[in-house]
Amino acid sequence: MIDPIKKTTSTKKEPLAAPSVTARSLAVLAAFENSPGALSVARIAQRAHLPLSTTYRLVHELEQWGALDKSADGKFYVGMRIWELGQLAGRRLRDRRARPFLQDLFDLTHENVHMAVRQGTQVLYVDKIYGTRKVPVVSRVGGRLPLHTTAVGRVLLASEPQWFIDAYLDKELEAPTVKTTIDRDELAAEIKEVARKGFSIAIEQMRMGACSVAVPLILEGETVAAIGLVLESQRSSEIARLLPLLQGTAERIKNS
Repeated sequence: MIDPIKKTTSTKKEPLAAPSVTARSLAVLAAFENSPGALSVARIAQRAHLPLSTTYRLVHELEQWGALDKSADGKFYVGMRIWELGQLAGRRLRDRRARPFLQDLFDLTHENVHMAVRQGTQVLYVDKIYGTRKVPVVSRVGGRLPLHTTAVGRVLLASEPQWFIDAYLDKELEAPTVKTTIDRDELAAEIKEVARKGFSIAIEQMRMGACSVAVPLILEGETVAAIGLVLESQRSSEIARLLPLLQGTAERIKNS
């Protein structure tokens, strides 16, 4: 006869189930969280705690699906298809919450208006309203630019923890124009000033002939996006007039 007490107090451990394919794929994608840039397959495997051979296979499959893209140096970064899915999740902020106020801002200023979020070490533009002014603008919805070269990017960078800012400044920085600030100490001081003032002004940092001003969009105490205006650099003196309108728009979105 089986002793019921011995049966219920058995210390024999059940073997742990191996992670599912879905769990391993999600671990690969999670490896890019808080990453300062593109990752090698070896680095992805390390971050995801997966065997290298498994990581190679999953990365290849995710690349084919569009979840990952491969850079010229063979490293990988989050692909546009993930952004497209994220757009569905962020539609309430963009379309229902922010878009009407961005439209009001454009109607008031008739300047190029855009909203952006941080994706890795880049600015990702999620909305834009523009008119017929011939301003040299390189941003587009779905487009990405380096954080340090744009006003919205500097606002987003300034909202990050210091370790992220330091890691960003330590990497090799692009200089799209002769005026782009790439000196580490100088740029660090400028980012610190953005955090102190609560807005950023970038003159010919991304493209000659253009300047931009941006403010953070803060929801529940967290900077979730940045909104900005772009105009001709020869009209940079008008930023002082436009800044309160931009700040008011961010406040109206926050309180909506």
